[in-house]
Amino acid sequence: MDSSVVTRPRVAVSNRPGVSPSPVVRLRRIFLVAAVLILVPATFSYLGAISRKSNSSLGIRTVEWLRDNGGAGLVARAESIYYSLTAPSKGGPTLRALPKVGFGTSGGVPKVPEAYRPARIGALLQPALPGEGVWHATRPGLEANPPVLLSTLRNQPEYPRVVAGLAWIDTKRTRVLLHPGRLEPSVTLPRGAMDVPQRARPRLLASFNSGFKLSDSRGGFAVAGHTYARLQNGQATLVGYSDGHVDVIDWRYGAGIPAGVSFARQNLPLIVKEGKLNPNLAHGGQWGATVGNAVLVWRSGIGVDERGNLIYAAGENQTVTSLARTLKHAGAVRAMELDINSYWVSFISYGAPGAGDPKNLLPGMSRSATRYLEPDDRDFFTVYSR
Repeated sequence: MDSSVVTRPRVAVSNRPGVSPSPVVRLRRIFLVAAVLILVPATFSYLGAISRKSNSSLGIRTVEWLRDNGGAGLVARAESIYYSLTAPSKGGPTLRALPKVGFGTSGGVPKVPEAYRPARIGALLQPALPGEGVWHATRPGLEANPPVLLSTLRNQPEYPRVVAGLAWIDTKRTRVLLHPGRLEPSVTLPRGAMDVPQRARPRLLASFNSGFKLSDSRGGFAVAGHTYARLQNGQATLVGYSDGHVDVIDWRYGAGIPAGVSFARQNLPLIVKEGKLNPNLAHGGQWGATVGNAVLVWRSGIGVDERGNLIYAAGENQTVTSLARTLKHAGAVRAMELDINSYWVSFISYGAPGAGDPKNLLPGMSRSATRYLEPDDRDFFTVYSR
């Protein structure tokens, strides 16, 4: 070899002026630009979601943002795993006592002439615990002729430690109203105070959660005599009429509310219809946008009895079938599921006038009993004395 020959250092082709980068380098650049284009808008969207006014925790707002931005499947899998791991075991020892609700006892015996109140709910597990299925007034002074009654019972024989809470609402002596929340329904409408209005608090008896987000239920929403989200035929609907009476019906009136309807809130098909359970309760995932129909989770529902009075039910570790059976067992001839998951289920009674002494129906309800006394993210219902 000629030692006079000098070997020049090799220069990478991609660094030479005027030479195109290699395919690998070009692909990396494309991926980098694509990632930036995706992540920057997503970051701004997330920051906007968590920075706006809300009474939900950061964790809940993060989960809701994921669900609304393409992560619904991931959230559903995570929730299913969580609820499977935390589900109660079948059988085992039963409870020795039930949570205390309300004041006094009614026992189904009217103390005021011509006053109606529902009979004690029959126990589903024997022997019955003291007070199981007995209705109680919500505050002192209302025991003789209560417009709202509360009760508890063990509603699943295979899970003897699981308790459901119930509320009965006399629709002839109360007025039920629907209130929009800060974020739900996600349509343009006058939102008002987004909490229990101060002027209405002296007559406030109870408040309770509404249904799924409209994007999940694909139902309609009408309030104060105006339709703000198209109603769907075949959807279960809690309806309030201008004369003050309310009903739970299978909607058949088209996209808008007819004359005489004050509010209408839809959520999925009826779970109880004409005194019978919906035969589709054991099939499909329509009864929970994230957790399906058979997962044991906090659930709530509302029904109407044969006299036109409302029955609300809620409990931890419920399937849609156990919820429907409980409402039917308590006297509902038609019923619908409301919201699910522990963060969204609330029934609150007020033990004194002026929204005083608020109490959750069940001790396991995670939200504060003052939840609806401040602006809330989701729409909700209130119950007032007439």
